[in-house]
Amino acid sequence: MDLDVHHDPQSHKFYATVDGHEAKIEYAESGSGDARVLDLRHTFVAPELRGRGVAQALVARTLELARQGGFQVIPTCPFIKSYLAGHPAAGEGIVAQR
Repeated sequence: MDLDVHHDPQSHKFYATVDGHEAKIEYAESGSGDARVLDLRHTFVAPELRGRGVAQALVARTLELARQGGFQVIPTCPFIKSYLAGHPAAGEGIVAQR
């Protein structure tokens, strides 16, 4: 699934709208300059969208955008941890150590 994922730094989220429903990853940011870190805390997909691969596509695209933005990430969210366990290349070079 190809999602049009947006980054909203003021709301601390990456999100996509699918069939009128928002899917999002919420985060907390720390650090500055080259040491910016996003603690990816929560993934939410509306019940109407579940089972369609939306969460996986959202995580994949969020990790791409984090990489492009020069962020390191901390995968606090259990879903994101699980995704990275199955797709270790997606986190290469951007997963920060706690």
